[in-house]
Amino acid sequence: MSMIGVDVGGTFTDVVSIEDGVIKTVKVSTDVRNTHLAVLEGAREAGVQNATVFNHASTHGLNAVITRRLPKIAFLTTLGHRDILDIGSSYRPLDALTDASWRRGFGDAMRPLVPRYLRRGIRERLKTDGSALIPLDEAQAREELAVLRKCGVQGVSICLINAYVNPGHEERLREIVHEELGADIPVSISSETSPLAKEWARASTTTIDVFMKLIYGDYTKKLGDGLREQGFAGDFNYANCAAQLLNADIAMEQPFEIVFAGPAAGTMASAHFGKLIDRGNLLCVDLGGTSCDISMVSGGDPYVNTTFLLEHDLIVNALSNEVESIGAGGGSLVKIAPSGEVLVGPGSAGADPGPACYGKGGTEPATTDTLIMMGVIDPKTFAGGRMSLDPSLSERAFNDLDAPQLSLHQRVNYAFNIGINNIAEGVTNIAIKHGIDPRDYSLVAFGAAGPMLLPACLDLVHARDVIVPPHPGLFSALGLVSSDQVYGDSRSSYVMLGHDAAESINKIYGQMEEKLRERFDDSAANVEFVRSMDARLAGQTWETPFVSVPSGTIDAAKVDEMIETFHQVYESRAGNRFDGLPVQAVTYRVEAVIKVDKVDYPRLEKGNGDVLTPESTFELRYLTDEPVTAGRYQRETFKAGDRIEGPAVIHEALSTTFMLPGQVAEVGEYGELRITRA
Repeated sequence: MSMIGVDVGGTFTDVVSIEDGVIKTVKVSTDVRNTHLAVLEGAREAGVQNATVFNHASTHGLNAVITRRLPKIAFLTTLGHRDILDIGSSYRPLDALTDASWRRGFGDAMRPLVPRYLRRGIRERLKTDGSALIPLDEAQAREELAVLRKCGVQGVSICLINAYVNPGHEERLREIVHEELGADIPVSISSETSPLAKEWARASTTTIDVFMKLIYGDYTKKLGDGLREQGFAGDFNYANCAAQLLNADIAMEQPFEIVFAGPAAGTMASAHFGKLIDRGNLLCVDLGGTSCDISMVSGGDPYVNTTFLLEHDLIVNALSNEVESIGAGGGSLVKIAPSGEVLVGPGSAGADPGPACYGKGGTEPATTDTLIMMGVIDPKTFAGGRMSLDPSLSERAFNDLDAPQLSLHQRVNYAFNIGINNIAEGVTNIAIKHGIDPRDYSLVAFGAAGPMLLPACLDLVHARDVIVPPHPGLFSALGLVSSDQVYGDSRSSYVMLGHDAAESINKIYGQMEEKLRERFDDSAANVEFVRSMDARLAGQTWETPFVSVPSGTIDAAKVDEMIETFHQVYESRAGNRFDGLPVQAVTYRVEAVIKVDKVDYPRLEKGNGDVLTPESTFELRYLTDEPVTAGRYQRETFKAGDRIEGPAVIHEALSTTFMLPGQVAEVGEYGELRITRA
């Protein structure tokens, strides 16, 4: 059996294949205009014709939202509420609280997702119990759709007030849209896409779903056709925002769930590998060419949220691994501020033209140029030898910086240290946010630039150690072969938990599980259903998520169990317990889990624990006042228990690990490098 995982990033597309326990890796440059072509090229090199499983994660849709390269769609909502897409949830970031000129990035004054003239109000209104206060005015709806037909919209998002309680108006309005605009036009209704309370999050999720249907629909067809042309006849899956696998056809029914899959895959790979090496507390740092994605694993499990943000206040209702991104990576540009200080990022050189050393026309130095100047990167073996870099272009770019007060040594040294501090600050902020002590956590360094830069952050973050896993340059892609197939459903209904609520709650879970069973046919017997709920104390605004719910028929005894479980979870999170207050259930969730084969990392031959002698040495420049001699090593020659002393550079096919003076690395059982202070 052969499995293939593909992670499409902004700079490189990473492909891994696993066959008979052997891991093969491929890295190709991402074609930002025709993303599927890079995927197909990598799949061909990985031998996709022999694969039984093809698992895919991509930032294609995410990048389209961020850059606003979006299709033209319409938004239909209850009359008087069409500005909900502009207003959002009214939250401001902390640094904008006193800024009168601040505007939301997706608001009408900036870059709206849907222009106001394409947002139309429909005369209707449902009450909170689902009954109709104002019936759906079909004639008025057709008049609005006639306007949208003239505007040439490509899709329609529908979110009516209180539709999560009663979907009738939305379902009928969808029928009218197909009658007026064509049977093939993509339409998403909130009562199916995100049948949850809180209108703004439901509206934004439904709107993103329409965009993803248009973006990934054509992409999936081209990719699927291309894979079949190469002889692939296995299962084609997408990863969702929690790096769980979905059949591609099912994923296209609600593609908003896959918009943030790429960054989540690295967290899943870290969690799976952490269990193998008995490390359950991890700060995961995926450092690529454009961005640095930071996430957390505690007790062996990724930290999962019920929602995530595509940008400030732009909410998507989907379970997702919590990932914070900062503008730091191998492509981060080095600039001089008007005040004369050196800045690194968040702007990036990307893949085209790339850092100056690429020789593709880039004239500004990037972090990759910094590492070239220091001697860390071997220009002849970069990206597995696929690219040959020109160090003279890096030197010219640094010399051309408008900083006459700084010598070349200072420019390179400052660029390295400021870049390192940016990354360390991002990791520290995650630790502070979750109230954890970094000394109890290991930093997992992966991505193309992670092993080069994370060890230098060790003393700044005060983490336990830095772990460089096998194949760090494509580790996120390995997350796609480290996960199970999971299909989920969720509903909202405000119910005070008591014995009289058992029947209604049992009905909700029964309906969701029956809907999920229909996907599996004869395989339903092998599916594990996992229930949870989001609940709150009576009078609270926000819910406590992921309170486990017992399986089977919900009766009075199980309702009592749900109440007790809520109080236990609430106490563990808030530090207080209020048994005397009623508990209100708000959102009910079911996950159908199908266990699948996962990547198995081979064990290394055991060595004798000696400190290795470098294969060669080089002059490490610009790190200190004077150059120092550092060793070069080849990772594939290591045995379990071997030790490497810094300063050192460890080369492998698609990554480079850089250790500072005073650091030591020990090779683990599965080939991981565990870097600590000497």
